[in-house]
Amino acid sequence: MAGSGAPDGPGPCRGVAAAAGATRGSGTRRAAGAASARRPKSARTLTPRRERGGWTPWLYLAPSLVVLGALLVYPIYQLGLISFLEYTQAQVSGGEPTTFQGLGNYRTLFADSQFWQVLLATLAFAAGCVLATLAVGCALAVLLTRVRAVPRLALMLAALGAWATPAITGSTVWVFLFDPDYGPVNRLLGLGDFSWTYGRYSAFALVLLEVVWCSFPFVMVTVYAGIKAIPSEVLEAASLDGASQWRIWRSVTAPMLRPILVVVTIQSIIWDFKVFTQIYVMTNGGGIAGQNLVLNVYAYQKAFASSQYSLGSAIGVVMLLILLAVTLVYLRLLRRQGEEL
Repeated sequence: MAGSGAPDGPGPCRGVAAAAGATRGSGTRRAAGAASARRPKSARTLTPRRERGGWTPWLYLAPSLVVLGALLVYPIYQLGLISFLEYTQAQVSGGEPTTFQGLGNYRTLFADSQFWQVLLATLAFAAGCVLATLAVGCALAVLLTRVRAVPRLALMLAALGAWATPAITGSTVWVFLFDPDYGPVNRLLGLGDFSWTYGRYSAFALVLLEVVWCSFPFVMVTVYAGIKAIPSEVLEAASLDGASQWRIWRSVTAPMLRPILVVVTIQSIIWDFKVFTQIYVMTNGGGIAGQNLVLNVYAYQKAFASSQYSLGSAIGVVMLLILLAVTLVYLRLLRRQGEEL
């Protein structure tokens, strides 16, 4: 009975123990205060000194920032500056003075109906390339995790070979493969003398295939590395619960790979939006009557073929702003979903 009532009431023993604990606590606090008073000044100020050394990381980053400033910031500044000037071949040769046009070049550009057609074609083409590249790269990354070592090595070497091939070389090879007279693809498919580069949509489809061919290895290798970093117990648990492979990818693998997928998506958007070599080589400068023009080729034609360097610079600024806007909107949407990037 006494034992059952002890926890409810203080009791004499509990009061003595509390008093002893209070005495020991006060003694411990006095000892800690004395030790803090005897601590050397340098030891007491060690943490604030570390906090005050906030410039140290920037000193390490200074060389890289200088290089980036020279290779990125200054060219962007020059691009924006020329877009506000009247800068043609006459100004380049010194025959006429350079004059400030303000937003005149942008008004001329936005009043051109061809610019809007090229912009829509570029957006549609880049979106198709990004979606196809991500689909092929992710599918092959999953395949790499399910094949044996020898097939996996062969697939990796083939993909890296496609990735390492220069864009102009790969474009030339693809043009030969789909040539209406000598290409083996038309013979295998029984298409006769069908010209892939004659029609607008078939030419865009051909260029899209080549872009995906040379771009998917980056997605494949990156996503494969991310999948290998996922604990195998998580995937095994999902499999034991009866989830299909598609459900495992959609509900388990993809959410855990979200930061990696963000990186490869943004990289693909930037690369595919500014495609130049493949379009220029495979469609012979933009296709018949410019039907396969994209913004990068359009800017090249305005700047160098027509010597309207200010209009070409204005197109470059518009491309830069579009890429920044797309990237920021994409990151904002992910942050709204609670993703930490």
